[in-house]
Amino acid sequence: MLTLADIEQLFAERGGEQYSGEPVTQLEHALQTAHQAETEGADDALVTAALLHDLGHLLHDFGETPSLRGVDDVHQYRALPFLRGLFPDEVLNAIKFHVDAKRYLCATRSDYHAALSEDSKRSLVLQGGIFNADEAENFIAQTGAAAAVRLRIWDDLAKTAGLVTPPLNHFMRRAERCALKV
Repeated sequence: MLTLADIEQLFAERGGEQYSGEPVTQLEHALQTAHQAETEGADDALVTAALLHDLGHLLHDFGETPSLRGVDDVHQYRALPFLRGLFPDEVLNAIKFHVDAKRYLCATRSDYHAALSEDSKRSLVLQGGIFNADEAENFIAQTGAAAAVRLRIWDDLAKTAGLVTPPLNHFMRRAERCALKV
């Protein structure tokens, strides 16, 4: 299990890496996503999920833009064992489901797919493609799926070069408030 200090260290060591196929770094993307969540009034758990939703990218090294090489890095699952015991299910489920939320939004919003970045479109295919109607219905019925859909929308908006956000320690304080007391 990671600690809050471990998460900060991971961002310090790897947060400067380019976010796959986008004009921001891993840290900038995390901060922008958390900032979107905070701006929309999300609670500490969902802001924390927004901050950490792509932490799985920092826990392995598949090189830059693995989707260009046909690799799905299953990052939505990779971070869960490291975060389990530190955060409640509200945080973990939003992280776990944020990739399927993209598949859901493509199935349920006619304009959503066209607005995705090229890397998100490539990774969508690797991640199983667009849900059919039954898959979409089953997905949204799961605990945490609706929160993951909100997170996914913020995720898509968090790719703006040079956007000013609060610093990491601001969001880490929110993470600390929702962390499990062990």
